[in-house]
Amino acid sequence: MFGYLKGKIEDLQATKTYIDVNGVGYEVHISLYTYEAIKNKKETKLYIYNHIREDQFILFGFESLEEKIAFEWLTSVSGIGAQTGRMILSSMTPEEVYKAIRQGNKKQLQTVKGIGLKTAERMILELKDKVPEIDVQIIDSSPKHNTIEKDALNALVGLGIAKPIAEKTLKKVLKEKQNTIESVEALIKIALKNL
Repeated sequence: MFGYLKGKIEDLQATKTYIDVNGVGYEVHISLYTYEAIKNKKETKLYIYNHIREDQFILFGFESLEEKIAFEWLTSVSGIGAQTGRMILSSMTPEEVYKAIRQGNKKQLQTVKGIGLKTAERMILELKDKVPEIDVQIIDSSPKHNTIEKDALNALVGLGIAKPIAEKTLKKVLKEKQNTIESVEALIKIALKNL
């Protein structure tokens, strides 16, 4: 089992990366939160969640230990698997997830694709007393760049959304927001809420 991987980023996409650790390349699935944290780095350290099933062995990587713990809590809830956990952490930061759970904010949790009312209620019921109380301050200082739409599209497709639907949603969001979106992460979060 891997606790963390530290090495050179060989390839980075919005939903996964390849980390070279002493000549061995590891494919690691990541959230948008982690993508934003490591996108300008050449090397990184990712805390690893080993997702092992009969027919698959997938590594999920997190830039912070806090995000890994949030992922483990989320996937401990009945009905939330690893992919849904990653979707939640791609739509909300760990702190936003904690705050929504502590406040019993079902509507905010339901903005995540794949989370219905019953799952949101179950998350609140099972995690309310576990997650820490945090005041959330959202700061987006990501620089604007011309590949924002392309990166967002790749991320949405990587999260399992059909390409035509993802393209249509991104175009709609970009038209409505008229160049006010500053980062790939922000665009993806808005697009996920509009699916």
